[in-house]
Formats: sequence, structure tokens, C-alpha cells
Amino acid sequence: MSSVTPVEMPAVGSATARTSHLYERVKRVIPPAEWGVLANDVEAIQHLKIERNAVILAHNYQTPEIYHCVADIVGDSLTLAREAATTDADVIVLAGVYFMAETAKLLNPQKTVLMPDPEAGCSLADSITPADVRQLRRLHPGLPVIAYVNTSAAVKAEVDVCCTSGNAARVVKSFGLPKVIMLPDQYLAQNVAAETGVEILSWAGQCEVHERFTASDIAELREAHPGITVLVHPECPPEVVRAADFAGSTGAMADYVGVNRPSSVVLLTECSMSDNISVQYPDLEFVRPCNLCPHMKKITVANIRQALEENRHVVEIDPETAARARVSVERMLAL
Repeated sequence: MSSVTPVEMPAVGSATARTSHLYERVKRVIPPAEWGVLANDVEAIQHLKIERNAVILAHNYQTPEIYHCVADIVGDSLTLAREAATTDADVIVLAGVYFMAETAKLLNPQKTVLMPDPEAGCSLADSITPADVRQLRRLHPGLPVIAYVNTSAAVKAEVDVCCTSGNAARVVKSFGLPKVIMLPDQYLAQNVAAETGVEILSWAGQCEVHERFTASDIAELREAHPGITVLVHPECPPEVVRAADFAGSTGAMADYVGVNRPSSVVLLTECSMSDNISVQYPDLEFVRPCNLCPHMKKITVANIRQALEENRHVVEIDPETAARARVSVERMLAL
């Protein structure tokens, strides 16, 4: 395994002091003592990015020190896919889960894509296999198959087009057909079917973060916080989406907060989402009943630094699989 020379830090002052300008961004959500632990890695990452011409793509569910202090591009899965397709960096570090790193590699086959922890998986991606997709095609010949990006490259290679939660309805409607197959998230499929009027055959997958929210949770929130605005992710069950004020991707939720500026808001999604948006809108009240994604939390500034220093966990995809999967992702981006 190749590596680079460990970064030499400036001798003057401490890393905590030298990164104080970065800490200013997150001081409302990260205690000073915790920053003292994080600062060395944050500073090293900043130097390593320059040395290696590297870019860090971070999903909205990453912790604030990653999202606000080391990431170059942040956003939902669609945003990261779009940006991965246009970056001129030599190295891409994906601060997210493994299917996102695979997507970045699909769109940048000649670049080095690093995954800080290859064990950062996804319950949705793990719920379906390429053989399952082939069986669905045999059972429903002629129906187009749409794969949520929360799937492996091997599954993407078996489908017609990919989608994200942000563009799923557009992708479904693009076929102009009364019936399609969408996998693997059954709740996203049900919510998109309700939005578009298209009959969607779905798979029995679900996100372990979003499936736990209930309509009762929303009723209790409204009782405890009169006037609160409730935003949910479309991976939540349909009854949760119906009870909310707005449902959308993580990017759409962030945009909603920025445009509408609700005085009191709750985001029923992964915990770090509220932390990251609250940094941008300190005047708004964020109520925080949330669920942690154990996979997203495997990514840390320490293993991002290690990935850059050691060229560790390079993402590789079988060329034939990659060629087929790339088509489904590029069709999505073309929409």
C-alpha cells in the first residue's frame, strides 16, 4: 500500500490556536474541550488536501467538524454525485457511506477515490442484490427498473436508471408510464407513488434511521412545541410524511429552512443534520429528536486524515460492472 510523507505541522503555537478560525464556525455545537481533541486532525487534513490535490465530499449527515471544517463540498446524495462528476481533484475522499464512494468512483474512473472506513455501509444497500434485480425483471418483463442511489454498484449495473430522494419523482415521471419498479426503499417508493400517481412496484427495504419515526412522534412534537414546523425525509413511512409540513431530501430540507426561516423547526432525519444547519441559522430554534446513523458515524476526522496520509481504502470496482453501472448514474444526472 502506497503512502505519503506524514504532514509536518508548523511549530508555532498549538493546533487549537491555529484552527481557531475554523472553530468559530462550529463553537455553538462543539465544546472547546472536544475541539482540542479534533484540532490536530483538522489542521493536518487541510495541509494534506493541498499536498495531494484532494477534495473532500461530505454528506449532510456528517458531524459538524467534518461538514463545516474539512469538507470542500457538502450536500445530499444528488449534490455529491453531481460534484463528483465535475471535480478536477486528483483524489476524492468520500465522507459518507460506501455506496456514495462507489458512485464517486463510477463518475471518476481515472481518479483515486478513498473511503475513510469501508465498513460504513447502508441498510438499504444491503437489502438487495443483483440477483434480486434480475428476478424482478423476470417477474415483471418490460417494466423499467429504477434504483435509489443507496445501492451497490453491482445493483446499479442491473437497472435502467438511478434516482435520489431529491429527484425520484422526476425520474419516475420521465418514463411516461403508468407502472415502474423502484428499489430498494419501500417507503420512498410509496411516497413517490402518492406524489406522482404512478403505480410503483417496490422492494421490502427500509432505512434503519428513518423507519423508526412515527406519526405519533409528530403529534407529540406539535403538542410540546406549538407552532413548530416539521420537516421529514421521504424515506420515512407514508403516514409520517402525511403528518409533516414538508418532506424532501436533506438538501431540500436545508433549502426549506433557509428560504422559510421557521422560528421553531424539527428535522426528522439523522442527528447531525440539525447540528449542521443550526450552525448556519443561529437565530432559529432547532428541536432535536433524531436517530443516529451508525454507518455515517464511522467516518471521523482521524480516519479521513489516515486515508489521505496512507492512501488508505482505495475504492475499486470491476470494470465491466462499473461500465454498466455508470450508465444508470449518468442517465440520472442527465435528468
